[in-house]
Amino acid sequence: MGQTILVTGGTGYIGGELIDQLLEAGKTVHTTVRNKAKGEPRLRARWPDAGERLKVFEADLEADTGWAEACSGCDGVAHVASPFPLTVPKHPDELVIPAREGALRALRFAHEAGVQRFVLTSSAAAIAYGHPPGKGHFTEADWTVLENPSVPPYHRSKTVAERESREWVKDNAPDMAFCSVNPVAVLGPVVNDDLSTSIALVEKLMTGEIPAIPDVGFGIVDVRDVAKAHRLALDAPHETVKNGRFAVSDKFLWMRDIAHILRDRVPAYAGKVPKRGLPSIMVTLLAPFSADLKQVKTELGRTRDVSGEHASSTLGFDYIPAAESVEATARSLVEHGIVKF
Repeated sequence: MGQTILVTGGTGYIGGELIDQLLEAGKTVHTTVRNKAKGEPRLRARWPDAGERLKVFEADLEADTGWAEACSGCDGVAHVASPFPLTVPKHPDELVIPAREGALRALRFAHEAGVQRFVLTSSAAAIAYGHPPGKGHFTEADWTVLENPSVPPYHRSKTVAERESREWVKDNAPDMAFCSVNPVAVLGPVVNDDLSTSIALVEKLMTGEIPAIPDVGFGIVDVRDVAKAHRLALDAPHETVKNGRFAVSDKFLWMRDIAHILRDRVPAYAGKVPKRGLPSIMVTLLAPFSADLKQVKTELGRTRDVSGEHASSTLGFDYIPAAESVEATARSLVEHGIVKF
């Protein structure tokens, strides 16, 4: 791996963990934030000793300003920044356009700066959706079926961004070692109260905001492993990662499994974790009146188990067990005062 890496979206959950690992490995890190006046103090507070080894640039997914400077002198790019809302947008293009344009913009400026290694943070959302109901197990060979109108906006945005990035590289930078990392739901320790959707779910279980457990599940991967996959992909031999696709996932868990893990491993913090299930018929009846339940309805009883074996064996790492990730999430939420007892 080269000595200078650009990590876009440095104040984000995955981006921050990747910066942490790269600095620990002795690398110089460039990172982008949408607002430098707000973002840089947060970053400096997290890495007070980084000094000139951490350089912060203001750059937006939807504008060219700042990208050339951010890419200058870099040996690799990890494009982590992407919109990820806590609520469903009114129109898919609210997510699709900035995700696609941001990825292509980062690629274009990286190529112009002579960067030869580019890791795109995609998602299992670009793998496991829009398929027939009977399909429950997936690998990197699978793609979300955009022709299916039921595919949610976020999942559509990640699929479009990854597909078009691959096309751009094929047409404009065929020698670039481009690959994607496609995580499932990301849990693990948090460092502040800027919570991802996955972390917010654990928080709501702990606070009792989710009073009963619907019959839904998702794959789990630890944020430390997601960052590690990026770091290893930046360091691996060119031909190992060129045109690669690396789904990262330890295990598929139902929400009732997560609730059980919380009660078993952090009982002091699990007093409000629900024990009873939410009947699927209730979800169906209430979905028209709740945006959250409308999303849950489409996932009732649905297994979307994405294999992380290829990433583990090719890049060379073992996953932190999902139960440990759930526990680490809960403990850090309490440690940082986000969930209070």
